[in-house]
Amino acid sequence: MEFKIGGDRVEIDLQRDGPAFVHGGMLLHMSEGLWLEIDGRKHKVTATKIADVWWIHVFGHTLRYEVIEPGAVVSGDDGGLTAPMPGKILEVLVSVGQKISAGDVLMVMEAMKMEHKIVSGGDGIVDKIHYNIGDQVEQGIELITLK
Repeated sequence: MEFKIGGDRVEIDLQRDGPAFVHGGMLLHMSEGLWLEIDGRKHKVTATKIADVWWIHVFGHTLRYEVIEPGAVVSGDDGGLTAPMPGKILEVLVSVGQKISAGDVLMVMEAMKMEHKIVSGGDGIVDKIHYNIGDQVEQGIELITLK
């Protein structure tokens, strides 16, 4: 999974091991609550998900992890973003000329009764927005062109 943490993109690859998840030598146990095991010591974890943001409380700190959904892909060399599947544009969150950063949500579309965020793969400037709210789009069609 990919997350946006303090403006940076971070990929966390969890592997399942029975009732636990493993990442980088840490185990996350989900039986009888949520526990993080590091070097054989268990630490209580509290996690809450609000929309696409996970709020994690551990070691006396609260961490914010925003989920970056896969969906949009950069198309060719022109810096465009394409529709991951056929759907309807629900929101356009940017305007022409706007500076954007990697991980920014540019557009939201509905496909298969689910919302899919179209996320920037890099920094740039919005050059052209090809579709508006309510428009139906086909899979692979360019949605936004970036410079």
